[in-house]
Amino acid sequence: MTKAEIITEISSKTGIEKVDVQETVEAFFKVIKNSMVGGENVYVRGFGSFVVKKRAKKTARNISKNTAIIIPEHFVPSFKPAKTFVEKVKTGNKASKVK
Repeated sequence: MTKAEIITEISSKTGIEKVDVQETVEAFFKVIKNSMVGGENVYVRGFGSFVVKKRAKKTARNISKNTAIIIPEHFVPSFKPAKTFVEKVKTGNKASKVK
């Protein structure tokens, strides 16, 4: 499902204009991104958590040149689904929806 399809579905279910739904969805993603860039985690009860994970400094190999490179410590975005969300996906009827 794409963002456009999500916007269309929300619009049809709520009766809100697509333009307004698009602005809301874009604002939601912007808040999530800005919070995570600032180092904050975002928790959405019943859905999941958008968390910033720290990756430690490590030595890796460039196999094409056979040299060691240092990858500095850095942060990566991550999503951890809520237990209820995971259970719904596990028990859902995916066979009829898989393309």
